[in-house]
Amino acid sequence: MRWILRINFAALWLLTIAVASNGAELPSADLPIEQVIDQFVQQRLDAEKVAAAPQADDANLLRRLMLDVAGRIPTSEEAKGFVANGSAAKRVELVDRLLASPDFVWHQRNEFDRMLLPNKPNDGDFRKYLLWAVKENRSWEAMFRDMLVGDEADENRKHALTFIKSRARDLDDMLNDTAIVFFGVNVTCAKCHDHPLTPDWKQHHYFGMASFFSRTYVTKKNLLAERPFGEVKFKSKRKDDTKGEQTAKFEFLTGSIIDEPVVERSADDLKKIEETIKAAMQKDDAPPPEKPAFSPREKLVEVALRSEDNRFFARNFVNRVWDRFFGRGIVHPVDQLHASNAPSHPELLDWLTRDTVAHGYDLKRLIRGIVLSQAYSRSSEWTAGALPPESGLFAVAKVKPLTPRQYALSLLIATHNPTQWPLLDQAEQWATRREQLENASNGWSGQFEMPGENFQVAVDEALLFNNNKRVEDEFLRDSSDRLVGHLKTLSDNQAVIETAIQSICSRPPRDDERTTLDEFLKSRSDRVTAIQQLVWVLLTGPEMRFSF
Repeated sequence: MRWILRINFAALWLLTIAVASNGAELPSADLPIEQVIDQFVQQRLDAEKVAAAPQADDANLLRRLMLDVAGRIPTSEEAKGFVANGSAAKRVELVDRLLASPDFVWHQRNEFDRMLLPNKPNDGDFRKYLLWAVKENRSWEAMFRDMLVGDEADENRKHALTFIKSRARDLDDMLNDTAIVFFGVNVTCAKCHDHPLTPDWKQHHYFGMASFFSRTYVTKKNLLAERPFGEVKFKSKRKDDTKGEQTAKFEFLTGSIIDEPVVERSADDLKKIEETIKAAMQKDDAPPPEKPAFSPREKLVEVALRSEDNRFFARNFVNRVWDRFFGRGIVHPVDQLHASNAPSHPELLDWLTRDTVAHGYDLKRLIRGIVLSQAYSRSSEWTAGALPPESGLFAVAKVKPLTPRQYALSLLIATHNPTQWPLLDQAEQWATRREQLENASNGWSGQFEMPGENFQVAVDEALLFNNNKRVEDEFLRDSSDRLVGHLKTLSDNQAVIETAIQSICSRPPRDDERTTLDEFLKSRSDRVTAIQQLVWVLLTGPEMRFSF
């Protein structure tokens, strides 16, 4: 009966949530995502009397889309073909092709990896799970369940538990990282006292969430397990609280409490259980402990996903995807989903959340709507005044530094002989090449810093491109399979300039670039060295390092 009621509650929620959290009526659920995005973003711009930046040109938009959806810059043929395409539907066709491509699968795997396991990058087993999950178009809801409770016997899903296993030795890590990544909530400051910046989080929220993880441990065989009993106790720091030491309840962020069934155990029973757990943690040949009838982590997943409590999970999912494509969340920072940090566009967040839950947390659907919006495709160049408007208005595109993996892949694309890539209609050949590129990027991506909020190119990276022979040997080699090797076969300087800028910057050269670079090439007696220097300048410029 309980399961039937849960389904009915979910259906009722989807049917009746027609108003935003502020009481405003939401647009119809049948509207395209991109239309709703542009409606709400424009409403805010009109209210603030801000004129948005114009739309980016085709070359700029293609490069941005390729980096955001495929994780790499376009090949020169992809770039020239898109700009030359006169179809009004070419953007939609491109987005749909990218979402169905192996590029999306590899890139989305990389994006999940950097979000979910930042302190253990390139864990092969975990990345194998992520790749499988993206290929299967597994919903975020299902992946959340995989990572928190999983199934050690399922070959495809068992490595998802690395998310918890890698943090299992530290209760704070399990609690904090789960709350931040999946719920957009940072309750760290509520551990020692009620949160000083928002009334939403009290000490009992922190320890209530901690109780869901306190029984988790990893056996000597690296199996995830839970004790069948155990309590979390804490002392309130509130002056008006005279209760002294308290036992934390299994309490979710919404205030919902899970009651644990009472199980009577004798002293001998408790001793045997403790001995079994100790053996499992210390001995390779110890049998795995039995799964307890009451699993706190399973209960956490249940309460987090049920319709009356899923607002944190669903809103955080939408907000994080938005942040990835716009460089800023609707709620920003993304780990501060609370009443004291209002969304820039509350009705939009509510509508997208409702749509996302209704469509089973389908990541591709949400991404498609975002990148087809006019808000996403604005130019990053602001010419209407001295300073661009506040970033939360989304009036102008934000310049975003490339992630290490995006940068490594793009360097490999840019410096390869542009005539040797498979043609656009050779899908099978491209799938093979994309996997090869992914493998080749492993060695380079570790050389670059993961960008943060106020990213600046690190000294180590600048020195790498100035002094490292590997850069010269791999990116500037004049062999036939490299860009430099192809450029040296071109006798005309303008052809060299055109091909170099098209390959690296994904656009044709400007007139001033043609003039300056032509003069440079003419002034050098060693033509190959001059071409290498030209390519190096383009590779180390901001247009290669950032997405505009």
